Amino acid sequence: MTHTQWTIQEVAQATGISSRTLRHYDQTGLLEPTDTIAGGMRTYDQRALLRLQRILLLRDTGMRLTTIADVLDGSTDDAEALREHRTHLVRERTRVDDQLAAVDATIKAIEKGDTIMPNQMFDGFDHTKYDAEVRERWGDEAADRSDSWWSDLGTDGQHDFRKQLDELNAQWDAVISEGVDPASDRAQEVAKRHVGWMTASWQGQQLEADMLKGISQMYVDDERFAANYNRVSPEGPAFVRDALHVYADRNI
Repeated sequence: MTHTQWTIQEVAQATGISSRTLRHYDQTGLLEPTDTIAGGMRTYDQRALLRLQRILLLRDTGMRLTTIADVLDGSTDDAEALREHRTHLVRERTRVDDQLAAVDATIKAIEKGDTIMPNQMFDGFDHTKYDAEVRERWGDEAADRSDSWWSDLGTDGQHDFRKQLDELNAQWDAVISEGVDPASDRAQEVAKRHVGWMTASWQGQQLEADMLKGISQMYVDDERFAANYNRVSPEGPAFVRDALHVYADRNI
């Protein structure tokens, strides 16, 4: 195929998102393929790829898929929208630059034997985001085990783990869009995958039912977690919680 159009597999490989996610975007009308060739394979042209880039940029800000669709369909100037995205990326780059400067300052202080200043060490960092909550809810051992596991993954392993999360969230989006019951076989299939994904971060240790219920309740109570599941419906976080509660009662 000449590359005036790209197959769904080529787009998935280039972007790192799954073919299943692209098919879900098609089903919801967020990103329709340009054409369908022999065998039912979806293809995408340059304009579709531009729209996909904007979808991914907006998704990274935590915006719901339904909101993203409204933004894209209501905007008339691609360049203007991309300038807004660029502003967001510049802010993020500033935060990362602050972290790099903090690490460099710490290295320099250690090498010179100088006193390390806390306000320099932690500039650009937010260690309170989740660590304190994990320690308060499930203890230091659980938090230390999770931190150790994450560090041992390395850059490639962390990337793969995040990719698995993106794919899992896309599966939840699809189930939520279907309007099935949280106790249905379809929802419980995704719940099983979700528990498997969670178990990996506990180094294979079995999650207790009360712990699974407590974590999934945070999906509703904490907007940071809710942002993963309210992209296609405001009821998404409650749906995921209820599905995981059913799974816990049946299987743990």
